[in-house]
Amino acid sequence: MTDRGTGADVPESLADAAPEPFWLQDPARPAAGPALTGAQSCDLAVVGGGYSGLWTALLAKERDPSLDVVVLEAGRIGAAASGRNGGFCAASLTHGLENGLGRWPDDMHTLERLGWDNLRDIGETLTRYGIDAEWEPTGEMSVATEEWQVPALEQAAEKAFEHGWEPIMLGPDAVRAEVDSPTYLAGLWDRDSVVMVHPAKLAWGLADACRSLGVRVYENTRVTGLQADARRLRLTGVSRSRGNDAPHGTVTARRVALGTGAYPPILRRLRGFLVPVYDYALVTEPLTAEQRAAIGWRHRQGLGDSANQFHYYRLTADDRIVWGGYDAVYHYGNGLHPGLERRPATYATLAQHFFTTFPQLEGVRFSNAWGGVIDTCSRFCAFFGTAYDGRLAYAAGYTGLGVGATRFGADVMLDLLRVGLAPGEETERTRLKMVRSKPVPFPPEPLRYGVIELTRREIARADRNAGRRGLWLRTLDRLGLGFDS
Repeated sequence: MTDRGTGADVPESLADAAPEPFWLQDPARPAAGPALTGAQSCDLAVVGGGYSGLWTALLAKERDPSLDVVVLEAGRIGAAASGRNGGFCAASLTHGLENGLGRWPDDMHTLERLGWDNLRDIGETLTRYGIDAEWEPTGEMSVATEEWQVPALEQAAEKAFEHGWEPIMLGPDAVRAEVDSPTYLAGLWDRDSVVMVHPAKLAWGLADACRSLGVRVYENTRVTGLQADARRLRLTGVSRSRGNDAPHGTVTARRVALGTGAYPPILRRLRGFLVPVYDYALVTEPLTAEQRAAIGWRHRQGLGDSANQFHYYRLTADDRIVWGGYDAVYHYGNGLHPGLERRPATYATLAQHFFTTFPQLEGVRFSNAWGGVIDTCSRFCAFFGTAYDGRLAYAAGYTGLGVGATRFGADVMLDLLRVGLAPGEETERTRLKMVRSKPVPFPPEPLRYGVIELTRREIARADRNAGRRGLWLRTLDRLGLGFDS
């Protein structure tokens, strides 16, 4: 994004920003549940208490109410990616139509239909269990902020119509009538395939729904070991109490589902496919009626610009603006540490871009600034598989699109684990090439860090060069590894 402001108000705007995720400070956050103690057994053990694990536990009980299901979460329910994202719940399972068409063109009709069904089923589940996740079916609008991005939006519109979507292409006047920014040159509004949600409330609500069906949910219980015998899988680890790790009990399960996202998986074979990438976000104080009137945004749709290093942003229920993206940071050696969730230089960059986009909001201050880690793989959407003779299943690599797609991934894991299926039965999901294939693995360190850093620099260079991708990015494109931020 080309900076058009002076940036003079950036330090003041961030002066009182709490370094905590806005969503997780909601008064509705429940108290922590118990940690695991003693030796327990179950039919299905789910590792991870974010969307992936919670959907898996919930859908397993809906498929077979007699199943004994346990969820093990290392920290608090929804405290990782599920409580730190922008709350864009999308129908796409493939991180967009273009990415899916480039990888599985023969399956895209099915993948699109399954994605739409998945989004509808999420809404119906929230209604069925009385989950108030602040569900807003407003859609999402992609905006062009540079001339070179306009033809790309027009091409995306044509491709979307060819595959049954009905987005609205907006010129400069029309897009600014929707949301008023001097940076907007065009917009593509998909009104139907994205819903805004309160991400943490979605996770907390799913956990409550699981408990209502008899699922045992243990928090502050980090799984550190996995052992197998001829019939069972045994999970071991530690519980966290008052900041200290202590031995906890064990869970012996007939089947295990892994939904640990970007965090080091207990199944070592997954480590080559995943890299943890840090994403950062700000949220403003609630806007006044005058400030809202200055920017419009009557339809409250989610927004994203069309650069390679893009921003995503949306309104909250109390009329704050969540503003995130742009910087995607990888740390050497798959670095993961709570200290990496805070990055003042990125907060300042985001704030500068915010006031460039909305100069009429000069003087607005940010109440929160935070970061979180995304589970990224080289194909930018989830991959799946099994281990231990089909007794363990996993889904990972959602690359920022997990708010909606994790429910589909949970169904895939349960299919692979044969939950509720007859012997030898396949499903439409398990026949998909997307489910049967794996992404290209990342190289080992130090090459991994070098490749990712080079790619980040080349992405920034392409944005400065009217979108023209250099030799390195064109090579990645040919290999099916076409990164953006």
